[in-house]
Amino acid sequence: MAVRADCRHYIMQTTNAGEKLERCRVDANEQLPFACPEGCVFYEPRRVSDAGWQIAPERRRPEH
Repeated sequence: MAVRADCRHYIMQTTNAGEKLERCRVDANEQLPFACPEGCVFYEPRRVSDAGWQIAPERRRPEH
């Protein structure tokens, strides 16, 4: 199975050297290669909301 990057337990970080580090907060992943297990019982969708964000009004471009 591929990595479920939309899971709230998945973390991906990049070091200063450019190395990509992936991990699962509940250690449910398969080690090499890093992958989420098929039908992972710990999968939880990542929640993203617009609470607290302000959307700038759309600006019109000047016509030439």
